[in-house]
Amino acid sequence: MKIAILSRSSELYSTKRLVETAVARGHEVRVINYLRCYMNIATKRPRVIYGGDSLEDFDAVIPRIGASNTFYGSAVVRQFEMMGVYTLNRSQAILRSRDKLRSLQVMAERGVPLPTTGCAHSTKDIEGLIAIAGGAPIVVKLLAGTQGIGVVLAETKKAAESVIEAFRGLKEHIIVQEFIKESKGTDIRCFVIGDRVVATMMRKGVEGEFRSNLHRGGTGYKVRITPVERVTAVKAAQAMGLRVAGVDILRSARGPVVMEVNSSPGLKGIEQTSGINVAEQILSYIEKNADDGHVQDIKP
Repeated sequence: MKIAILSRSSELYSTKRLVETAVARGHEVRVINYLRCYMNIATKRPRVIYGGDSLEDFDAVIPRIGASNTFYGSAVVRQFEMMGVYTLNRSQAILRSRDKLRSLQVMAERGVPLPTTGCAHSTKDIEGLIAIAGGAPIVVKLLAGTQGIGVVLAETKKAAESVIEAFRGLKEHIIVQEFIKESKGTDIRCFVIGDRVVATMMRKGVEGEFRSNLHRGGTGYKVRITPVERVTAVKAAQAMGLRVAGVDILRSARGPVVMEVNSSPGLKGIEQTSGINVAEQILSYIEKNADDGHVQDIKP
């Protein structure tokens, strides 16, 4: 097969692993910086152009779209879809998962268990917003934040009011969520491919830090998940319409709750912690499904 990997750099761990694995399996691979692509949006012959070359005859595209480049990256993915190329994650699913509020609404509609969450535009009824999340302590999140940035734990009502007022004073959109104290600064990353969880790891934040992101100094550990957690992770990924996803779960007193679904999950932490060759699993999935054509997106 001829495979394109949309990535800002061929030196990134995840990109390198996908290239190495694809080549080892006999595929022809090209890494394409999607920000350097431009598009001919024609009725009969849509094209993606890169370095003056028209990118044609690809059998599959693996999008590795960074959060800060979601709009243009997903537009390039959409252009490949218009050209009839199989894309591992479709543009609409990427956009859906990157919109934190929309993704939570979609998952709630489809019965995916979530932390109790509130959202508001105005700060005139802060007490009501805090009450939705069950009162302090609560977690306040910027809708535009990634990798734990723009996430604040407000341990008292007064602190929660101050954080909400500050974020809204900056004209930032926010959500508030209940604090799952029993998770004790840990979460579980489930790597979902198709209808299976292929690898898992528990992430634990540094001492005194409630955020468990590896980018913020968290540590990964092997973990065995329950059948309910497995079903929950797959259900969340499928609600987003994603064929490959990283689903982050917290263990609460009432069972697993989904914090976030990532459409471009990194491979380094999950492979090194679990010992599972996730890149191999991704390429195997593409080989089995790339000739099936497009899967219809779920309704937004």
